[in-house]
Amino acid sequence: MKTTIEFPDAAFRQAKVVASGRGITLKQFLTEALDEKLQRYAADNDGVPEQAPWMAGFGALSDLAGENRRIAAVIENEFETLEPGDIA
Repeated sequence: MKTTIEFPDAAFRQAKVVASGRGITLKQFLTEALDEKLQRYAADNDGVPEQAPWMAGFGALSDLAGENRRIAAVIENEFETLEPGDIA
């Protein structure tokens, strides 16, 4: 697969130097580097993708879903109740 990736100039030059020094193409060097990073990531996380930091708050109060439903039902019942002065 072909794609376009932007690298910082210094990192790109260093990668070219290392690849050349190893006698391999830049493509092969970057493929190996990506494979190593993915294997390390999978080993560190048991193959489970790490949750993005901004996702940490979502679902944090999911254990309160039952309580939220109970409160909503109480409010709904209160609004359904007619006071004697409300009846015309």
